[in-house]
Amino acid sequence: MENNSYNYFMGSVIPLKKEIDNSYLSLKNLVGSKLDSVTQLIKYKLASEIDLIHKMTDYHLKSGGKRIRPLLTLASAKLCGYNEGSRDINLAACVELIHNATLLHDDVIDNSDLRRGIKTTNYVWGNQSSILVGDYLFSRCFEMMVEDGSQEILKLLSSTSSRIAQGEVLQLEYKGEVDLLEETYFNIINMKTAALFAAATRVGACLGNKSKKEKEALESYGKNIGLAFQIADDALDYFSSKNVFGKEIGKDFYEGKTTLPLIIIFQRGNEEERIFLKEIFKKKKRNEDDFSETLALINKYKAVDASFKRAEYFVNVSYDALGTFQHSKEKEILQNLTEFSLNRSF
Repeated sequence: MENNSYNYFMGSVIPLKKEIDNSYLSLKNLVGSKLDSVTQLIKYKLASEIDLIHKMTDYHLKSGGKRIRPLLTLASAKLCGYNEGSRDINLAACVELIHNATLLHDDVIDNSDLRRGIKTTNYVWGNQSSILVGDYLFSRCFEMMVEDGSQEILKLLSSTSSRIAQGEVLQLEYKGEVDLLEETYFNIINMKTAALFAAATRVGACLGNKSKKEKEALESYGKNIGLAFQIADDALDYFSSKNVFGKEIGKDFYEGKTTLPLIIIFQRGNEEERIFLKEIFKKKKRNEDDFSETLALINKYKAVDASFKRAEYFVNVSYDALGTFQHSKEKEILQNLTEFSLNRSF
């Protein structure tokens, strides 16, 4: 598979083709009105007599997002021939609830005040309420998983929730350590991000009662698209604009998160540059000058470029993982989506 739909320009990757975002629209069109049904089910399941829960969940869900994980569950189920009943809608909603619960907790841990361009729930209502409402989302999700009745899926999604929590703790343990090993970084994003993508797609194969080989193929597809997605996200933090991407440039940097672009400049930098990076990451708060100097190193060592090349490897593995399935419209759309994970403009 060739990835020639982006240009490297001054160490940045600029999305060129409308087809990239169209691959996401094709995915949405593939599942039709089912994504709306997922949204409606989530609203119904989160309904509460507690006024604050109602306000906070409503506010959080209205902030939008790509809904990429539930879309992957719905599309994977369709690829695997599931077309009876509404278990796919129920389980896609579970996947999205797990994701949103982790976002609520993430924003507290990161002390974030913006997500997708609007004020975070914790900024508006405070950390305590956000943690508790995140827990509420998890508990509702587990009720829905039990209702589904599949031991296999219950085990898969509950162990995935556990992996995500462990990834969060691992990231927190290494916060501010700019000399982070690449292996540790990949462990973190594997648990924090790729695990839920992998579960989202494997659920589809479980619903279609597919063989172990096909379940593992879809899991590999999801895991690798998730890794590419997160690496691209981390790289975009060093050149994207808030207007294009819905997040402020340098957010990870100011929060003291060591991501792949930083690991690369630490590996490639000289002794003086390494000392500089260690010093600024020891600080409780980094300023705009720190960011500008770090950005200069990012450009000097083409760290964004190098990060996208690493992500491209996972895109190719993801694309190839679906080779075990016969040609179909569903397979083609899912394979085209691998480019979106790398080159999306939103």
